[in-house]
Amino acid sequence: MKKEQPDKLQQIIQIERELGEIQDFDVLLEMILTQTRKIVNADAGSIYIPEGNNLKIKYGQNETHLKELAPGQKLPYTYFTFPINEKQICGYVALTGQPLSIDDCYNIPEDKPYKFNKNADITTDYHTKSMYTYPLKMANGKLLGILQIINAKDEHGNFISFSEEAKLLISHFAASAVQALQHAYLTSSMVKRMLKMAEFRDPKETYPHVERVSSYSLEIYDRYAFNHNIPAAEFHRYRDTLKIAAKFHDVGKVGISDVILKKTYPRFTEEERNIMKGHTCIGAQLFEPPESFLDEMSQEIALHHHDRWDGDISKGYPGKIKLSDFTIKDGIVPKCEPLSGKDIPLSARIVAVADVFDALSHKRCYKESWSIDESFAEIQNNAGTQFDPEVVLAFMQVKDRICSIQLAIPDED
Repeated sequence: MKKEQPDKLQQIIQIERELGEIQDFDVLLEMILTQTRKIVNADAGSIYIPEGNNLKIKYGQNETHLKELAPGQKLPYTYFTFPINEKQICGYVALTGQPLSIDDCYNIPEDKPYKFNKNADITTDYHTKSMYTYPLKMANGKLLGILQIINAKDEHGNFISFSEEAKLLISHFAASAVQALQHAYLTSSMVKRMLKMAEFRDPKETYPHVERVSSYSLEIYDRYAFNHNIPAAEFHRYRDTLKIAAKFHDVGKVGISDVILKKTYPRFTEEERNIMKGHTCIGAQLFEPPESFLDEMSQEIALHHHDRWDGDISKGYPGKIKLSDFTIKDGIVPKCEPLSGKDIPLSARIVAVADVFDALSHKRCYKESWSIDESFAEIQNNAGTQFDPEVVLAFMQVKDRICSIQLAIPDED
């Protein structure tokens, strides 16, 4: 065993502890890819998840291309799927359940059933040499994902094959990663079931909408955190929690009468509008008393994602409210003092932008969809009034990734 391997194992042990603290399945996948690349000094990689009979890319990373970008920028958000079959390298690994190491992707023996797709290299002006593809499977055999690590590097940055030590380290790390993934997967499934319940009540509150708002919020926070030099430990803890908590922004609609919730025309009376505002308080009460950081953030998002930056209580709600002052029986949000500026929790200020943008840019039973450009312009025009201007700035700085998320998570037919 090389002298450096014990150090690598200590590094893995520390990373394993960090993985165990991550709650969101997608955030965990991204962390697994990032840390695996670091452990074996690899230039690039991707991670895929099964979706029916297909594999869908979740994250792609490329250090060579990242260095070409300005600080704070990310690589384009990629989205594609392909069938699980032995013709694709990832599909082959998914079917066999065994890891696959390729020393040179441009010289795969002809007798192998799988081929390397050169199109991505041609499109991005990159050269893939070595590749190690590993299945992330639960103990019962269920496939959670496919981890693909590309272009191992030597101490001079030259692309080399993956050594036996590197493969051993990946296998050791992947075993622990699967344990963390399994826990996050179960949490994700539970959250999805809860949100499906809300969707059954409110046809407008579709799961794709919830997923988009969650993904937008993560992108906005990542850029906001870069702009404000948020410390790494706080950054990782906050973004992991935000990814889940943002999904609960309108969960309180489960407590609103169908007569009001599913009304399309004519629009709400003043009394009906006031009852609808109660969804913020109902949602917050679902997390009362908060017993974790996730509960706290879910509560503040549910309660305050309709409050306005300028504190205009005639348009924003509910303001400075005590949850004990609201009862589901009465259903009316009492008049409160306005809540404004940075007194509104950051998580709620971020979700406010994400939620309104998605509502504008998608069709609803009471309106047609706005164009992407119109939707972005509306958000920008309301910076400093409805929205936190610094959050809007971060939102506009990740415009390309927001647009890509829209394409990746379409509404269901």
